[in-house]
Amino acid sequence: MPFSFLLFASFGFGQTAAPGGPGKDAQWATAAKQGVGTSATAKSKVWFTLAQGVLTEVYYPDVTVANVHLLQFIVVNPKTKKVETEQDDAIHQIRVTRPDSLTFQQINTAKSGEWKITKTYVTDPSRDVVAIDIQFRRSNPNLVLYLYFDPSIGNSGMGDNVRGAGNKILAYEKDVYSALFVPTNIVSDFTVGFAGVNDGLDDLRKHGRFVDKRSGMNGGNLAATARMKSDDFMVSLGFGRTESEAWNNAEYLHPDDRKSRIFEEIQSTYEKGWADYVKTLPRVDAKYQAQFNMAAMQLKAHEDKANPGANIASMSVPWGGGANANEPNIGGYHLVWSRDLYQVFTAFMAIGDRAAAERALNFLFKVQQKPDGSFPQNSWLDGRPFWGSLQMDEVAYPLIMAYELKRFDKATWENHVKKAADFIVKNGPATPQERWEEEAGYSPSTIAAEIAGLVCAAEIARRNGDTASAELYLKTADEWEANIEKWTVTKTGPHSREPYYIRIAQNGKPDAGDKIELNNGAGFFDEREIVDAGFLELVRLGIRPADDPIIVNSLKVIDKVIKIDTPNGPAFYRYNNDGYGEMPDGRRWNWDGKYTGKGRLWVLLSGERGQYEIARCAAQLLESSAAERCYNRPKARLDHMLAFANEGLMIPEQVWDRKETPKNIDRQFIPDLKFGEGTGSATPLAWSMAQFIRLATNLKAGRNLDTPAAVYDRYILKKR
Repeated sequence: MPFSFLLFASFGFGQTAAPGGPGKDAQWATAAKQGVGTSATAKSKVWFTLAQGVLTEVYYPDVTVANVHLLQFIVVNPKTKKVETEQDDAIHQIRVTRPDSLTFQQINTAKSGEWKITKTYVTDPSRDVVAIDIQFRRSNPNLVLYLYFDPSIGNSGMGDNVRGAGNKILAYEKDVYSALFVPTNIVSDFTVGFAGVNDGLDDLRKHGRFVDKRSGMNGGNLAATARMKSDDFMVSLGFGRTESEAWNNAEYLHPDDRKSRIFEEIQSTYEKGWADYVKTLPRVDAKYQAQFNMAAMQLKAHEDKANPGANIASMSVPWGGGANANEPNIGGYHLVWSRDLYQVFTAFMAIGDRAAAERALNFLFKVQQKPDGSFPQNSWLDGRPFWGSLQMDEVAYPLIMAYELKRFDKATWENHVKKAADFIVKNGPATPQERWEEEAGYSPSTIAAEIAGLVCAAEIARRNGDTASAELYLKTADEWEANIEKWTVTKTGPHSREPYYIRIAQNGKPDAGDKIELNNGAGFFDEREIVDAGFLELVRLGIRPADDPIIVNSLKVIDKVIKIDTPNGPAFYRYNNDGYGEMPDGRRWNWDGKYTGKGRLWVLLSGERGQYEIARCAAQLLESSAAERCYNRPKARLDHMLAFANEGLMIPEQVWDRKETPKNIDRQFIPDLKFGEGTGSATPLAWSMAQFIRLATNLKAGRNLDTPAAVYDRYILKKR
């Protein structure tokens, strides 16, 4: 008899047939996370996310597999049958309990004023388990506390199996098991049901108590609800590849059972691990240090522990992932993009974590790179592509990374650098998609990356004695550099009488007036109308000087067309008429599977503008007072990024772009949409966090440390 059956039998688990299956369509929670945590150790392979006062996705056994929709508490007055939930009926506050740890505390105060729940979250550094310390305070002694657990095992909301008995709840699908454990004798009642149809919350709202009780159910979108008899206790949520492994991890934490450990001991070990890491970080101005620390810790947390160097873009699924999350086919942002990983790489280099930077490049070269030298648009941790397009900047960035790390060895050159550089020569400079993953053609930001990548590859070729390849790469880079304006600058556009960069020219003819169809249902436009600030990469990567007249004029266009002044500072759209964001009426992007919305303001673009301003200051020989005034501009950009972060110090992808707050916000997926504050977009976005670090360290250095010297020397200093 298998062990799992014995365990079910010993705990008295039973299955009750019930109508209502398989439950309502599943959804992932809001992407507007206020906290993301994991231990600093590689041994514990579990990550938690927090939003809207509750526990949202928990990832195990890696950063791409979400297993929880939400865990929250319900407060019921049996006499009046009033039912309140933490998510819907409380004022939410989140605290970062110390500036050198990913320890988060949620404080939820009932809007009715009758109760408060305080929850502190850590993970056990030695086990795959999330530990939550719970404190429930009530002004009305009649109030009863219930735990509500909605698992979504294995990246899907359907197909879960849930059992409960006593103080234990088991959820599983295929080879992923989660075991929720609370101290013995504090659970007095329990039920399992189909979420949104006949689960415990539905029962409580109808009757104020459990009427239709079930101890277990299979094959659907299931939720478990348990009545608690204590006001102060710990919940442990353990994971494993087998049922026994999950139980062992969960039970290990409880002082009233074998192998007991108390929450404070786990918290102390957890916090020491992060504190030791933070001690290695550089110091920045005190005003920015807490956010700087958080950004660095989040980048470390977003690296998978079983696949070194695999940093995902965000531990979130923007706006819940579309029409439903019933099947395990939604990657969200918990995937690896070469471009995003490059941004994270630059942050690791900036903080002196060279080992993490090396791991990032190793992942790209040894796992993600294709036999032809290219890289997928994005991938899972094993290198399998998720989306199927090609973005030429993502082929170029690893070449810059190899140069910056001085990876000049023969194996790296022959097996990786040469293949990627040859691919760029053969297939560039036009790209099937630019950095916003939408349009094909000649993109200033993509061409900047390609030129820089080829110059870096040429240096590696030279050091390996391959002069023919080095000459080919430099010849190609120089040819493309000489044609940047021809391919991407319009002289006849509607935004200025002077030449300016456009977002992309599909055919390399920026004055032709070709029509371009923008994604997300935005419509058709003259190419000359659509602008973005991607041309600033030409400055950051050392291809054009900051005072280049076309660069300067293009910034005037950017400020006129896609800049918005918010209460937290000016911010920028990706490009005008962007459709990737909430609907104007407050509904989420892609709520109906038709991919419609309106793009909002991207925080990382403020950091990119700040780096341009650093480059402009650094190029001038200024006396001290003038230099201070000059550097105040990029410092203000850092202030703006700081202000755009939320209460948990998470920097979002996008912030809301208008004074008006929609009246019909879909609050399951979207926060309050306040002017200059985060939306339902990916939060934290690793790229945003990396950009904060990069701007802070470059500001301290007085120059852009991520500008490749070989490129700058060739095109700015004219050392050819």
